[in-house]
Amino acid sequence: MNKINKSIIVLELLIVLFVIASCVKDDDYSVPDISINEPNIPQDKITTFKAIKSLYEQAVNGGNSTVVIDDDDDLYIEGYVISSDKSGNFFEELIIQNKTDASNPDSDPRLGFKIDINVSSLSDTYQFGQKVFVKISGLTIGESNGVITIGKGDAVSVKQIQASEYKDIVIRSNEIATITPKIAELSALNEWDKNTLIQLNNMQLNRFEVGLTYASESFDEFDGLRLLESCDSGISMILQTSTFADFKSLIVPQGKGTVVGVFSRDFGDDFNVLILNSTRDINLDANERCDPIELSCGLATTVGSGNLFMEDFESQKNNKPIVIDGWTNYIEAGTVAWEGYSSTSSNASLGRSARFQPASSGDDSSIGWLITPAINLDTQEGETLRFKTSNSLADSSFMEVLYSLDWDGNEANITSATWGVLSDAYVVKDTDSFVPWFNSGSVDLSCATGTMHIAFKYTGNGQDTFDGVYELDDISVDYVE
Repeated sequence: MNKINKSIIVLELLIVLFVIASCVKDDDYSVPDISINEPNIPQDKITTFKAIKSLYEQAVNGGNSTVVIDDDDDLYIEGYVISSDKSGNFFEELIIQNKTDASNPDSDPRLGFKIDINVSSLSDTYQFGQKVFVKISGLTIGESNGVITIGKGDAVSVKQIQASEYKDIVIRSNEIATITPKIAELSALNEWDKNTLIQLNNMQLNRFEVGLTYASESFDEFDGLRLLESCDSGISMILQTSTFADFKSLIVPQGKGTVVGVFSRDFGDDFNVLILNSTRDINLDANERCDPIELSCGLATTVGSGNLFMEDFESQKNNKPIVIDGWTNYIEAGTVAWEGYSSTSSNASLGRSARFQPASSGDDSSIGWLITPAINLDTQEGETLRFKTSNSLADSSFMEVLYSLDWDGNEANITSATWGVLSDAYVVKDTDSFVPWFNSGSVDLSCATGTMHIAFKYTGNGQDTFDGVYELDDISVDYVE
């Protein structure tokens, strides 16, 4: 066969193949249909988040750690996805809440649950704002890391839903809703806000953490924990970022502004945290900051042999307000004062100590000041301050060590006086262990002049996410003779 005939045969074969391909329907070669068939869930099979939370609370009150939903009848809850693992800050979990708008006037409160799923890249299946129906029949409701969690399991623990079944349990709708976060005051957050999307306004990164990355410092083992503080109230919230987040190495913005994230608890259920979906949710762009006045003379290398006063609270009565000549125990808000405290438990006192504990007070706000006698800084040299602090599950409550050079000693003028922060003093942190006592260091006061008062100020309230306990002891002001 010559070359010309071979070419003709090849050409004829190509034409035949083209004709065959032309007869194939376009749909056979088109992009697969990935649209969602809207699930048909009967309304009488849908229960509320509130009802599920109540079932869990009844189980806990009955001495159980979980509740297993009866598998005899189909039962669903309807919610909206408010988490995304696209940036790596959530892992093998979906956070859903029951409302799209925090101001929704429906009778049920806004509530959220975590769904524990043994699958990564869940955002490929469930978009932020996507409406889902969760078939909860046969599932277990319990608590994981301090938040209500849905999964498989038993009467003891919640376990993950597996990859082979999760799409039949968490069923997608076509609806992608706009989620409006709750604009929150830190002091008003409570149990009902866990697993929901919140917005914090007029926030900034704590001045001692300016310049840090989200989660790539040498001390960030599993998560980066950065302290955000309110410019309105001074109250703080921990920003938690996974060391697997794709933005972990970015510097946290250093201005002030808004932050939107999921309100949750840390891994050990020791304190409240805010978790971002991405860096688009943090807008600390304003140039100005709201840092307080500070006095920083540094830490003294030695302590003088002279002593102006030393207070160890041994003379105080247990669970009674502190009463000491020359000291001021002032209640700015609420009904709780600094009180005497003695305990030999795991969080033992140092003999007898001072304590601020607003738990179960019912107060919407608890602010208490314990103020030292006046210190004349012009009559001696080398003045230093020392004290010890401890806490018990401080949550978002906090204690500050303040000073004033213009307070006149009158209680009525405490809040109108000028108070700054003794920034060199170490005060126990929310992230510190609750067992030990922490030394403040020998805080040098000698770079100031005039008459100084030092205040130990507690801010919290009677709510369970803001009612932490702070203990104080061994306050000493010394000088060089």
